[in-house]
Amino acid sequence: MMLMNAETMKALDAYAINELGIPSLTLMHNASEHIVNAVVSHGGETVAVFAGSGNNGGDGIDAAAKLTKLGYTVRTFMVGSFDKMTPDTKATAEYLMEAGGKLEEFSVCDDTAKFVRSCDVIIDAMLGIGLNAPLRGKYADAVAMINKAWGYVIAADIPTGISADTGLVMGDAVKADLTVTFSCPKAGQYVEPGCVYCGKVQVCDIGIPEKAAENFNTETYLVTADMVNLPKRRPDTHKGDYGRDFILAGSIGYTGAPLMASEAALRMGAGLVYLGVPDSIYSISAIRCTEAMPMPIPCDEDGIVSWNAREVVAEMMRKCDVCLAGPGMGKTYQTRYLLEMIVRGENCRVVLDADGINGIAENIDVLKEAAKPVILTPHPGEFARIGGKIENGRIYGAREFASAYNCILVLKGHRTVTALPDGRVYVNATGGPALAKGGSGDVLAGMITALVGQDIPAEKAAVAAVYLHGLAGDICAEEMGEYSVIATDVIAAIPKAVKTVMR
Repeated sequence: MMLMNAETMKALDAYAINELGIPSLTLMHNASEHIVNAVVSHGGETVAVFAGSGNNGGDGIDAAAKLTKLGYTVRTFMVGSFDKMTPDTKATAEYLMEAGGKLEEFSVCDDTAKFVRSCDVIIDAMLGIGLNAPLRGKYADAVAMINKAWGYVIAADIPTGISADTGLVMGDAVKADLTVTFSCPKAGQYVEPGCVYCGKVQVCDIGIPEKAAENFNTETYLVTADMVNLPKRRPDTHKGDYGRDFILAGSIGYTGAPLMASEAALRMGAGLVYLGVPDSIYSISAIRCTEAMPMPIPCDEDGIVSWNAREVVAEMMRKCDVCLAGPGMGKTYQTRYLLEMIVRGENCRVVLDADGINGIAENIDVLKEAAKPVILTPHPGEFARIGGKIENGRIYGAREFASAYNCILVLKGHRTVTALPDGRVYVNATGGPALAKGGSGDVLAGMITALVGQDIPAEKAAVAAVYLHGLAGDICAEEMGEYSVIATDVIAAIPKAVKTVMR
């Protein structure tokens, strides 16, 4: 599903009005109908509407008129300028008067605050998707008043104060329970922090043909189940057809990470998994391995894989289809050179996680020397360590980094963002607090590695693994509650997640 930005959405609206001949007031009436339906579905008797002078305000005022006709007690506050109301918004103000309501000028006073605090539903229709500067003046006052109220908050298109492009909070923002958005979902509704402020997002058809949106591609997508296509397996196959995966991981004190990564890879369908761990923890790992094949790797006196391991690692990379390096691996000046060798390797594809990412931070340009785009899976701290920036939002930061370093970047976190070298970005909506446990990242890295090893294109493998990892977490949360899920539970739930997308 494509995610729109403000500029592209405005262009789509203009196309619908000017080229398809759909009256703008018709679009507004259709939008307000969805707002009204949301109010009716929630229930209650009293409604406060906060409107701006633009067309987003018109959506709210038109909804106020319809709710007044339905018998609701409605007060409608104009937060914007009466003088700057658009023609369509002026028309809806007349409808409101005809319905027996009125448009009040918003002011911070006890009477207004008392009504807003006590009403059942609040409709935020102040600024919509056009915001590009921090809130100030009456808009900031109105947002503060709404956020102190107890009623159910419905945002028209997007909560006031949230950037539709980035999801960033522009000074302050309305905390909505429901966002009724029109025609297409917007990027800022699905990434942090905007996704938290939007509450539940309901995408509503207001009369613009779905086909029209295809001409306004933003190269930003929300991952849905139908986008996750795992190939069916032929009956005449064997383990060698499903990838030879080499995982280089672990160090003293970090024996769990390599085991979880390897077990996740196997659950995700890997045919063969070779688990390379330092000599220092080999005996511990070997006892716990059943399906994965452990092998000792030369290490230094601190139990961290050393430069002396280069020949063994190079041989495994010649033998295997994909190499995952980093989970629990530790970091020394020697691992840096070993990781650079891995990245430059021409014989197999590479996934870097955790210390695999930290280890190349001092020479991040090595990514440009890779024979094939490397997949990196940083959390925000690791992303900052390798020079990534999210000041302009996670989508922009991930896209910029992936393009600059010709890599596939999986920027982990709530609503993980996967960016490709060609500029495409995929936002994932599965997963939640149940995954906020040590080991979750190791599981994801193993899942990505398994799909890459099965010769699924790297970009599709990353997007699919992120979706299925989050879905497995959701399945666990449903069964156990968010508090009690651990990483090995997520591994156990991978089969259930996979079954949901097999066709």
